Amino acid sequence: MNASPQSPLIHLIDDDDAVRDGLALLIRTVGLRVQPWADPLAFLAQFDRREIGAIVLDVRMPGIGGLAVLDRLIAEGVDQPVLMLTGHGTVELCRRAFKAGAAEFLEKPVDDQQLIDALQAAVRQHVRSRGRLQGDQAARERFAQLSPREREVLAFIIEGLTNKEIARRLDLSPRTVETHRANLFAKLDCESLAQLIRRYAVLAEVPAP
Repeated sequence: MNASPQSPLIHLIDDDDAVRDGLALLIRTVGLRVQPWADPLAFLAQFDRREIGAIVLDVRMPGIGGLAVLDRLIAEGVDQPVLMLTGHGTVELCRRAFKAGAAEFLEKPVDDQQLIDALQAAVRQHVRSRGRLQGDQAARERFAQLSPREREVLAFIIEGLTNKEIARRLDLSPRTVETHRANLFAKLDCESLAQLIRRYAVLAEVPAP
């Protein structure tokens, strides 16, 4: 199956040419793009952190091992899920990998279906994670467009006050509060009170009920 240019990208880092070629071929059969790397340092220097996808990383490689690479990725805030592969698995190594932030730990020779299932789960996880981040960023941008008065009204709405109660607190007419309320829902792209609270309680610095 040929991968679409928009399909998730799997970075495959393994110094064994035969293993790398075989796994790359397998991954491409399910429509995922693959970027093979023999040198983990070259991967760290060149890979695009903006891509949607996952990383398959061998534990034992000359120069810098997989766990050290994983530590670098986590320290740099890379959010692509990392699947660790090893031909010398131990409970301690597995524990260290998960503690360091690995999404999965698989032993070589890895079962084809097990690897594909793990990769597809990792990609779905990454898509959801990026979607949440994009939603959070959009919410912050919309919130930044509110006037100081609109932010005050928003905070009171999230606290559960009625329009009349908000009007008394802010020394406004109820009709003015109704106008602010309508503008808030439009600017923040919310269709219900529950949606407003879920998206903006934290930004408004009001604990969600």
